[in-house]
Amino acid sequence: MQVTMCPERAIMEHVTSRWAVLVLQLLSNGEAWRFSELRRELEIVSEKMLTQTLRTLERDGFVHREVRPVIPPHVEYTLTPLGKGAANHLVALAQWIKANHPEVAQAQQHYDAS
Repeated sequence: MQVTMCPERAIMEHVTSRWAVLVLQLLSNGEAWRFSELRRELEIVSEKMLTQTLRTLERDGFVHREVRPVIPPHVEYTLTPLGKGAANHLVALAQWIKANHPEVAQAQQHYDAS
């Protein structure tokens, strides 16, 4: 099987994209988030990129989008069970990175000095 034809690779790219990692981590708290709340929390993400990221995660089954029938429309995003599983792994990785950052920084300094 060719690597470029591997469907798992596309899913990996979706889940580990710059904004998807952050969105999945935010949604991992179990609360429903509105688009504006996500955008405000992520600060530097553009509206277009956040929209694309949420649509991709929704298409892949990681995020549930619910439109509330009010005026103005109220849209909330939550994780699906599949999304919770992926988010748990990302949160664990983020915690590992935080805990091991000093060792990584030391290794980088050692490498750069040689």
